[in-house]
Amino acid sequence: MTSPKQAPGRIVAAPTAVQAPSRRRFLLGAAGTASAAALSAKATAGDLAVPAWSRVLGQPVAANPYGLPSPFEANIIRRQSPGLTRTNESSIAFAPLQNLFGVITPNGLHFERDHAGRPEIDPQQHRLLIHGLVGQPKIYAMDDVMRLPSVSRIHFLECGANTGMEWGNVAVPTVQFTHGMVSGAEYTGVLLSTVLEDVGIDLKRARYILAEGADGASLTRTIPIAMALDDALLVYGQNGEMLRPENGYPLRLIVPGVQGVSSVKWLRRLEIGDQPWHTREETLHYSDLMPDGSSRQFTWIQEAKSVITSPSGGMTLLDPGTYYELTGLAWSGRGRIKRVDISTDGGRTWRTAQLQDPVASKALTRFRADWVWDGNPALLQSRCVDETGYVQPALKQLREVRGTRSIYHNNAIQTWQVLASGEVRNVQT
Repeated sequence: MTSPKQAPGRIVAAPTAVQAPSRRRFLLGAAGTASAAALSAKATAGDLAVPAWSRVLGQPVAANPYGLPSPFEANIIRRQSPGLTRTNESSIAFAPLQNLFGVITPNGLHFERDHAGRPEIDPQQHRLLIHGLVGQPKIYAMDDVMRLPSVSRIHFLECGANTGMEWGNVAVPTVQFTHGMVSGAEYTGVLLSTVLEDVGIDLKRARYILAEGADGASLTRTIPIAMALDDALLVYGQNGEMLRPENGYPLRLIVPGVQGVSSVKWLRRLEIGDQPWHTREETLHYSDLMPDGSSRQFTWIQEAKSVITSPSGGMTLLDPGTYYELTGLAWSGRGRIKRVDISTDGGRTWRTAQLQDPVASKALTRFRADWVWDGNPALLQSRCVDETGYVQPALKQLREVRGTRSIYHNNAIQTWQVLASGEVRNVQT
């Protein structure tokens, strides 16, 4: 797919959405009346009985010095897809999108992608080297980084291979496995531009930065200098606490809107140069196999994408006439989400969903729409438009440009099929 600024080959869909009625009008309508009745069960005296847990003392304050979820939520965890990778050390853990609310992913559920396992790094011994085309190469300890002016910003992070198993055919049943390699967080750290200014970057010659991690793979990625000087961050905090080990503790790079592998974890080195390095993870992997057999390198930007997370694959709807709030996530590596359209008939008709605040740049955006399932089969889809005017493509449109043999950068519209039984399945249309 090309940049929205490049007309040839641009994948778009006509913005045919119809503005949805207000929620008040919806709930006062015939379908809304039926749904309200279904939601309101008749109260009885037995409902007021005092439960057993209200008759005894509960757990003491700070029973768990670091708070844990309720044991009744024990099934909401990151999960690996069986057989996806050869080893557990070079593998992926998918976020349970179907169980999450809002736009912030809890640190313990943030998706994880490792290439050589998770290193245990002593922050007092960790060092960051910045060298190459700079006036004065420097080595920073964590204390040096954390004393610099900080910022906190909300962004999404998405693996380039997210939804990659779905290029040719339906491969997995649930949204956790189709789209679970994306998460949203508030990151705290230092603007990379601040540190580059500190070392005296040679702006006349500098064109790229090589970022290297301290894991066993010494994962390295090339980053354009324009991105580094724009909104890239040296991050040590996530969602109000220090990074978790699986998310790059004690220091990582965040390049907003760019495929996750470029946001190198356990960051130990930045080298400034005048040309790309063509490392293993940008030649052998994270390149796009095109229909003519060529391989496209350096597809940095994660294009506009959305998915309905509830109802979604693996769920079962209740009786016909039951009200549901269709909800999901949208994001774009080019900026803010402008609009999300919802279809319940496989894309024949569309209506506009409500966007929940905050709607931030290069961040997850939560959308919602009212729906009463009438008991008939349905095909649920979402389609987002970002502030550049780029429209999320249908799967057929994307395949016309990219073919079916790729792994990376699949941002096609996702379809969930609702059967007459209420069962929800992953399908392709």
